[in-house]
Amino acid sequence: MLGEDRSAAELAGMIERRISGVPLEYVLGWVEFCGRRYAVDAGVFVPRRRTEYLVELAVGKQVGTAVEPPTKSQPTVVVDLCCGSGAIGAAVAAQLEAKANRPTELYATDIDPTAVLCAAKNLADVGGTVLCGDLYHAFPANLRGRVDLLVVNAPYVPSDSIRLMPPEARLYEPWVTLDGGADGLAVQRRIAADAGDWLAPGGRLFIETSEQQAPQTRQLLEQAGLMTTVEHSEDLDATVVAGRKPAGSPKETGR
Repeated sequence: MLGEDRSAAELAGMIERRISGVPLEYVLGWVEFCGRRYAVDAGVFVPRRRTEYLVELAVGKQVGTAVEPPTKSQPTVVVDLCCGSGAIGAAVAAQLEAKANRPTELYATDIDPTAVLCAAKNLADVGGTVLCGDLYHAFPANLRGRVDLLVVNAPYVPSDSIRLMPPEARLYEPWVTLDGGADGLAVQRRIAADAGDWLAPGGRLFIETSEQQAPQTRQLLEQAGLMTTVEHSEDLDATVVAGRKPAGSPKETGR
């Protein structure tokens, strides 16, 4: 807060808000994520440090397996589903363009209009489209069968466990961004069920989950026809399940 170069009165107000329990990111109006600052408005889910592992995996796999030459006519189609602030999609797009020298066609979607407005600010520098709607219902029809990279940090906290979360989360972040239903997998089930329809042949889905839930998350993706791996970072205490649509799958067309 001292580094924000605010007036004494503004600084005092910021300190008072933080002491009262308001999350630091809401007080500052931004969060540092993957080495960049992203806007975080009040009422929008705050990106966690552990989610940087999701970005690292998605970018690393995409860069490591890209075989087509970088051309403006063949951008990497990236979707940040349940995007919140849009920081994940923005970070993935920025890193892909820097490391792969390949343009991205970026979409970020969320059911909450407040999050959509916040994501629009964060996507301004990297370009992209922000859409409001319930999961895949927000997608334009021409995305069907074209998504190369689907990155997801959907709610996965079991409903009864939210009361055990830190007060910064359970008191200030909307429950819709935390509540994954009775077993924490309700939203993941819906995402997995239709993922194959939207992924391009060879396209990948990366979804954050907990270490305990990872076997169930993996099973959901396998039931949807995706080839899966479970990745874990001890340093960040982060777990991600990756799913890949077989390259020989027929390409979907808009319908």
